Amino acid sequence: MFATYLIGLREGLEATLVVSILVAFLVKSQRRDRLPQVWAGVGLAVALSVVFGWLIEYTSTSLLARSEDRELFEAVTSVAAVVFVTWMIFWMRTAARTIAGELRGKLTEALAVGSLAVAGMAFLAVIREGLETALIFYSAAQSAAGGTGAGALLSLAGGVATAVVIGFLLYRSALKINLSKFFTWTGALLILVAAGILKYGVHDFQEAGVLPGLNNQAFDISSTLDPNAWYGALLAGMFNITAAPTVLEMIAWVAYAVPVLVLFLRKPAAPARPAAPAAPPAAPAAPPAATGDGASTPTEPAAATTPTEPAAAEAPTTTATQRA
Repeated sequence: MFATYLIGLREGLEATLVVSILVAFLVKSQRRDRLPQVWAGVGLAVALSVVFGWLIEYTSTSLLARSEDRELFEAVTSVAAVVFVTWMIFWMRTAARTIAGELRGKLTEALAVGSLAVAGMAFLAVIREGLETALIFYSAAQSAAGGTGAGALLSLAGGVATAVVIGFLLYRSALKINLSKFFTWTGALLILVAAGILKYGVHDFQEAGVLPGLNNQAFDISSTLDPNAWYGALLAGMFNITAAPTVLEMIAWVAYAVPVLVLFLRKPAAPARPAAPAAPPAAPAAPPAATGDGASTPTEPAAATTPTEPAAAEAPTTTATQRA
């Protein structure tokens, strides 16, 4: 269940970094009295995420009696999970450089309002990660093993626990890792996981009768890719690569994985340098003053003006923030 472990690690580390930024800001600004409100908001977000995950599982197993309805429900949740994964990895790549400043600014505004605003701000900062984790975990566990069993839950919990340990060590400056490379590699793996989830969703749509071609196999390599072997179980559990997929399943897998990976891994274009400003044109020379007898005598040059001393530029002060 490495896929669910990866989901817990990635989403858990994002949430842990958010919390560490908030805690570090309060500690350095001598507002430790607001830490209980932050932890209350974080705890409420975690609890609501667990309830949301349970509600998804309960809906699938208890509220939907017909197998076609369950297949359709799992297909819809799979597509929603793919949308969330795609949005999350691209958003994190663009917002990673500014998220710390934005969180500090929002927390400053919340401190000016009151304790409830601080708790609400912490809740909103974490709840998005929690809801995403619950939805993606459900879809990944369904596509890998057909259910959210104890093994999938333990893998998810292990990933979250690893993320909490890494976040704590980063907060204490006891560990230094390249977060940019970490999020790049985990993002690429999550794209492949999402491709497998989408493939599983297409299969569910076919079983529900929404899409055709359930018996139209693209190929059958069961003799080569043994699903009971360790490599077959790894490919099926991570990326939902099976020995006998349908044509629509493979089209969906390739059509999603290839372009999204290319867009995600390509380096963003460097910003263009601004053009240097053009030099101002020289001022025209003053005409000579005419005298009473018609002869022109050069006028006395104006007193040379000395440039005033520029005002001392105020040096920007930077506050060293603890690395999240």
